[in-house]
Parts: sequence; C-alpha cells; structure tokens
Amino acid sequence: MLNPTEPVAIYMEGATNLDIGKMGFGVLRYSPNPVVCVIDSIADSDDMQKLGRSDRSVPIIATIEAAAALGARVLILGTAPPGGLIPAEWRPALDRAVALGMSLVNGLHDLLAPHYPNLRPGQWIWDIRMEPKALGNGSALAAHLPMRRVLMIGTDMAVGKMTAGLEIVREARKRGAKAEFVATGQIGITVTGQGVPLDAVRVDFATGAIERETLAAADRLGHDPASMIVIEGQGALIHPASTANLPLLRGSCPTHLVLCHRAGQTHLRRSADIQIPNLNAYAKLYEDLGEACGTFARPRTVAIALNTVHLSDDEARAACAAIQSETGYICVDPIRHGASPLVDALDTQTALQATPSHPE
Repeated sequence: MLNPTEPVAIYMEGATNLDIGKMGFGVLRYSPNPVVCVIDSIADSDDMQKLGRSDRSVPIIATIEAAAALGARVLILGTAPPGGLIPAEWRPALDRAVALGMSLVNGLHDLLAPHYPNLRPGQWIWDIRMEPKALGNGSALAAHLPMRRVLMIGTDMAVGKMTAGLEIVREARKRGAKAEFVATGQIGITVTGQGVPLDAVRVDFATGAIERETLAAADRLGHDPASMIVIEGQGALIHPASTANLPLLRGSCPTHLVLCHRAGQTHLRRSADIQIPNLNAYAKLYEDLGEACGTFARPRTVAIALNTVHLSDDEARAACAAIQSETGYICVDPIRHGASPLVDALDTQTALQATPSHPE
C-alpha cells in the first residue's frame, strides 16, 4: 500500500525517546521512504539523530501543518501505546492530516478507514492490523522446506526481535546470500511491504497464516537449500499477554533460533513479578517445544542478540562478553556491533534434517 517513493512524516507525540516509539524507530532505520520529519511537540531535541535514535538526520517538528508544508504526503503512526489502541487525544491531529490530503499508515488495533469515508482521489488509509483473507489451518508444510528457517525468539516483548532479524537478512544479502524476511508485526510489514499481522489473526488460523508466509518466502527464494528465511518473532513464551509463539513455531517449523534479550533485564517490564529464567534453560524450552518429543526436527539455538541501547559502548561490550561466557552462545548487539557474528553462527551450523522424525 505504501509506495516507497512517497515522502512520509512520523507521528510520535511524546515518544521520540521512549520504547513505545518503536514503530517510528523501525521506519527511520529500515523504510526506503524519504522521511521528511517526525512530529512531537514536546521532544527534547530538534533532530532524531541527536537523540541517538536514528542514523538519519530527521527534523522533529511540532504540528501536522508543518509536516504538510515540508512535503509529507503520508502520516505514519509511529507510537505503539500499551494495548495497541489509538488514544483519543490523537484524533484531532489525524483529522487535520486527512483534511490536508495526507494518507495514513496505522499499525494499531483501532481501524481508521471507517472514520474517513470521504477521501480525496489518490488518498488512502492503510490499517495494517487486519486479518488477511482466505486463511486456512496449518499443516506443518514448512517442515519439508530445504532452506534454513531462523525464528527470532525473545525473553520479553519489544526486546529487538524484528530489528535483529532484519539485520541478519541485511548482512546475509550483503554477503551475496539469498535471504527473505517474514514480517509478523506492523513495523516489519510497513518497512518490507509484506507479511502477516499475527496479533490480528484468529487463533485457529494463526499457524496457517505463518505457514503461508513462510511458504511464500520459500517460493521467492526458488527453494534454494543454501538460502535463509528469517521469521520475525512476537512476544515471549513466559509473557502472560503473548499467544504468538506456538503458531510461529508450528507455522515456520524453524531449523534455527536466535534468542533476543535486553541487557540487564531480569523480569518482564510490564509484569515485574515474572522473572526471566536462565537463558540457556529458556532457549532449551523453545527447542523442546519446537521438537515436541521428536515429532518435528529439533531447532538449534545459535546465538543471542542483545539489546544494549540503554548502555554505553564499554558497558555494552562487557554485557555481551558476560552473556557469551555464561551461555556459550555468540552474543552481540546487532545495531552496535553488526550482525556479522550472528550470520557467522548461522553459517557454521549445519541445517537440521527438515522432515519430521519420531523417536523409537
């Protein structure tokens, strides 16, 4: 829906330096679209690059009208508040954007298209979190694919699963390898133009939706055994608000896992009474569930992608070294240190037998 040449503005009111601005940060980092500005009337800076949140120098401005004057034709909602609903205080700004002729990209659960039935020619609204049509049940067909299927798993929500996955794909392609990214959330879909919004899919069809996207990625790769499919993870097995992991495991039938974690985090951020378990034990839990007592090939955890955005460079290096020593897994922050070690870890691991096997 989003033409990669259209100039966009990102609406991040009050969130230019908060984790809930992850949609905006993802667009800034990965979207091919020209980003003319970020909108936040109470920002601590006048440029996203100065905040350390973007490699792009993108001005931070206060109003929708100023964004339109800079040439923005599309407004992307760049904030994901808890619960994924559109706050009532955003509505006047969205009304002004539509009145000025801007199109909208909405990754939240509330649908905007019904609120704006009378758009101008060429104006549109993309409500990303809508269940795709003609979904069916899963049938473990991905288990028979010949290429590596890398599922990004996490210890919590918003720890960098999408970011690490996109960085792995970028690095693999830079090396000349064939790699595809299966987006499963609104940010990945926005920046890649394809995927499935898993949290908008009815549970009976969730595995089938992931399976369909994984098979489509395999088709794009020509079923090349040397290629790689990276599947964006969602949530966490231990998170009481997350139901995504079983559909992801069964729909993609992964051969490899990359564990994503935030440095220093010991408990879930929104459920502070729930402790994050030992990382080795946690990775084994995913492997055990993926294998299901030998019903499927056992996925192999190969590395840990560590989110160190809140640390200094020296602290980040020390945190990675400590986890690597503790777990035995390669551990890097793919943004700070590059994804090369993660791709190396995947390249040095032999892909597991793709077809299911049963124990005696």
